[in-house]
Amino acid sequence: MDLKTYTHKDAAEIREMLLDMHDAVYDGEEDCFHERERFAWFVDHWSGKKSWSCVVGFEEGAPTGFAYGAAFDSGGWWKGSDRPASVAPEATAFALSELMVLERWRKTGVSTRLHEALLDSRDEDIATLLVDVTHPKVRALYETWSYEQIGEQKPFDDSPTFAIMVKRLTAPA
Repeated sequence: MDLKTYTHKDAAEIREMLLDMHDAVYDGEEDCFHERERFAWFVDHWSGKKSWSCVVGFEEGAPTGFAYGAAFDSGGWWKGSDRPASVAPEATAFALSELMVLERWRKTGVSTRLHEALLDSRDEDIATLLVDVTHPKVRALYETWSYEQIGEQKPFDDSPTFAIMVKRLTAPA
């Protein structure tokens, strides 16, 4: 599998590819939170940040999945929740906003490779992400990657409740 890294400057170029992969992952799902238009808002929101980066996997030129995120602004945290006391106010945080793998490529190590490639390119102190609490296998996967759950939140009226997970990327000062 080939991995390609994109930045904020590349967002318009790969936007439709990301949306198409999202559509394939959520094909047949009725939940309005996973509609293409809603996801497009998230892609535009996150990729609008200058610190945004995205890693896309390709096999024989076809995409296999992607991971993207951006740094929180100083002191920033997930919408709808306060920065946890366990995360120092001066700690820089990278928000892993999306990690999606097309069905054909699940359970093949693609998610691990995408995740590692994205985080290896970052220099923040911690990585954080949200995972739907109704997906314990996904949460367990993140725990094998050294994330720990530090809370829960529901950032939007129509969103699921998410576990807030954090992983230290640098040694404590």
